[in-house]
Amino acid sequence: MFSLKALRKNKTAKYGVPMLLLVVGGSFGLREFTQIRYDAQKLRKKLDPSLESKVDVEKQTVMLEQEYEKIKELNLESWKNIRGPRPWEDSRELQEQQRSKQNKKD
Repeated sequence: MFSLKALRKNKTAKYGVPMLLLVVGGSFGLREFTQIRYDAQKLRKKLDPSLESKVDVEKQTVMLEQEYEKIKELNLESWKNIRGPRPWEDSRELQEQQRSKQNKKD
């Protein structure tokens, strides 16, 4: 039979088994900790019943024909594409330039 001295000298038993236990045990431990995180997110997403009724009223079905009629009423031919300021440009100066150009055309 194995004696305690032989087990202490065995490198696999001394280093391998604890390492294996650490890796396998760590994976199970991490699974439990991450499950706590996801459970907390689910609880945070739940609404009060009073708020839920208000949200359900606002979620009305949108008919495709109604949205088409809204878009059809918009004047899409007269829009103008105006670029935004670059990070190094002053946005107020650029806005003033765009307004002055627009006022000259009108």
